[in-house]
Amino acid sequence: MLTALVTLKMTYKTRPSHLRNRDGIYHFIRRIPADLRSHYRSDRICLSLRTKSAAIACRAADSISQRLDDYWSGLRLQKMDVPALHLLISNDDNKHDSPTLKEAVDAYLLLKGGVTNPVFARTARRNGRYVIAALGNRPITAYSSADAAKFRDCLFENGLSLGSVRRIFGSVRSIINLVMREQGIEGANAFARTYMPERNGQKERLPIPSVALSALQQNCKDKDDEARWLIALISDKGMRLAEAAGLAMNDIYLDEELPQVSIRTHSWRRLKTKSSERLVPLVGASLWAAKRLHQSGGAFAFPRYCNEQGCNANSASAALNKWMKGIIGNEYVIHGIRHSLRDRLRAVECPSDITDQIGGWTTEGVGHGYGRGYSLEVMAKWMRKIEA
Repeated sequence: MLTALVTLKMTYKTRPSHLRNRDGIYHFIRRIPADLRSHYRSDRICLSLRTKSAAIACRAADSISQRLDDYWSGLRLQKMDVPALHLLISNDDNKHDSPTLKEAVDAYLLLKGGVTNPVFARTARRNGRYVIAALGNRPITAYSSADAAKFRDCLFENGLSLGSVRRIFGSVRSIINLVMREQGIEGANAFARTYMPERNGQKERLPIPSVALSALQQNCKDKDDEARWLIALISDKGMRLAEAAGLAMNDIYLDEELPQVSIRTHSWRRLKTKSSERLVPLVGASLWAAKRLHQSGGAFAFPRYCNEQGCNANSASAALNKWMKGIIGNEYVIHGIRHSLRDRLRAVECPSDITDQIGGWTTEGVGHGYGRGYSLEVMAKWMRKIEA
């Protein structure tokens, strides 16, 4: 009798809190969680367990509670976003048999021979990684124009300028175009016609006024070191910074009747376009800088920024821009020298196709591709008119 009483007391103490005894019959009563109440007509569940046995009622209540907990967990999970959804391969992706973007970058570098140019290869791989981080590594024909627009917005949100975004898109577009053409892949390049909105506050590369340019050239002569020779060399030629920084010493011809520089492709530095390869006369401050370079000796014109492994024009740009700002103001950058060349040649009414040949710009029209272009003497005649 004593054992039975102890058992009853223990059963009563350990029975679930959801049990209620009404007229000897046990009932299960449990409140519905607030976040799930919209799924029910009442705020609580009340069920008759149809038993007078405390032990049976406890087991039944435990089972009902467990099943409710499992069901409610399922309802809560339905409201959640699927974790790592962006990593799933969609059915649409499986329909594409084109290479993934990462594979396309590798194929592109192999085709272009970019694996021998560390800077070129690094840039292509970096731009590919930007796309993969934003959109995933998908087959190149699986990207949509909406994906490209999303990628553009992602770049802007990360603080990149319009010019930088355009350059990245140009690189990605070239990778996909070449691989699709080489492998005979049908379809559209999603990155081909992405709209690039003009951004308020976009910094414009201003041409450097003649007075400021003269002051800059004089400061270069006063300072008279390798970095200043680089600025002076492009100041009366309008070369791109990478074109000048990547020169070998044997690209500069001072013993000719007309001193000149040959801008050509090297294993350590590619040229931007086919028309960038050219011979240009040396005049004014550019001629002074070329003479100072020859006196210094060495295989490379600017060994601080260039060697057999590559040409680091970005490093040169950062250092030279910082120095220039102290001379001519914060609104001007090294690339503004190239912009100013066009204005200076316009001021002396130099024909635009001669200007294009001097600066290595592409001249539109089929006819401009015929012949060998203007002679060094003709270019020198116009370039001497703009000497500071």
